[in-house]
Amino acid sequence: MRSTILDLKNRHKLYWALQVGGWSGYAVANWLALLSFDKLTNDRAIGFAILAATGLALTHGFRALARRRSWTDLEIGEALWRVAIAVFAMSLVAVAVVTLHRHLTGFFDEREFRWAFFVFGVFNAGVIFGLWTIGYFAVHYFDRFQKSEIERLVWEAAVKDFELKTLKSQLNPHFMFNALNGIRSLIQEDPERAKAAVTQLSNIFRYSLKIERVETVELGEEAKIVEDYLSLERARFEERLRFRIEVAPNAKRVPIPPMMVQTLVENGVKHGISKLPEGGEILVRAEIEGDQLKLLIRNPGSLEPNALLESSGHGVSNTKQRLELLYGARGNFSLENGNGFVDARVSIPKGGKTE
Repeated sequence: MRSTILDLKNRHKLYWALQVGGWSGYAVANWLALLSFDKLTNDRAIGFAILAATGLALTHGFRALARRRSWTDLEIGEALWRVAIAVFAMSLVAVAVVTLHRHLTGFFDEREFRWAFFVFGVFNAGVIFGLWTIGYFAVHYFDRFQKSEIERLVWEAAVKDFELKTLKSQLNPHFMFNALNGIRSLIQEDPERAKAAVTQLSNIFRYSLKIERVETVELGEEAKIVEDYLSLERARFEERLRFRIEVAPNAKRVPIPPMMVQTLVENGVKHGISKLPEGGEILVRAEIEGDQLKLLIRNPGSLEPNALLESSGHGVSNTKQRLELLYGARGNFSLENGNGFVDARVSIPKGGKTE
């Protein structure tokens, strides 16, 4: 997998170029600074070179530790105290190495107060190592931000794609044909019922236009559309189709993906009611359990194991994919087949999609 900034091979080369170039530049900057007010002796030049080499070694070791402990994956607050301790430790080691070199070369005057030099050196080294770690973590946090943005955009595109497929699969020509034929037959037989059917079909059309512009709808609103849909289908199946919609009052305002319940109800009619000469009842039940919304869509019939899961139809496969994208592990879908019924069960967080 390629990085969002550079591929791994180029990142490795860039890291060493910056390490060697940066610490070499640090040593040269110290030499030039010293030359501005004093002469540069061999011992002093070697001392700055040792300091730069020590800094390179310590920061490389810090990088290895941070990668092994996954510090760059932590939030800033969690990583801060770990980095602060590491910076202090690197500063102590660097100044100890420089102090040892000065003692060995005789540059350090035994009559001077050595602790003052040591404390001042630790402070200066801490600033340098602190800037190094800030730069290191800034690159990784920026890289992680880019990856999360790309993942978010991919996720949103996938959700939109599945929702678009769902919408396209709704209000198909067969349903429209059957609904209009049913209304036509009612015009002379039962004008009032025909008027109600036209209103129900109009509600479904209005709902389909609305959900193209929203990510979620309230369960109560979708339940009304499901009722309109089943009422229109009952005009076709007559006594063969009965239905109950039971939505708990505290579940009506829970946001759900649009057309989720509708697609499962449509599957119940298609795979259950339409295949049974005696028909049966469609049950839609919704209630809150803890922090989860529990949905049950039950239709009569009996299917072979996985028959509906392997179907190419839009209902089940699309529902599973949408739940996985929107809710991750907190969303669940299952089919239970037995006792003359097929139960489609959905469980999602009542607070909406997981960020």
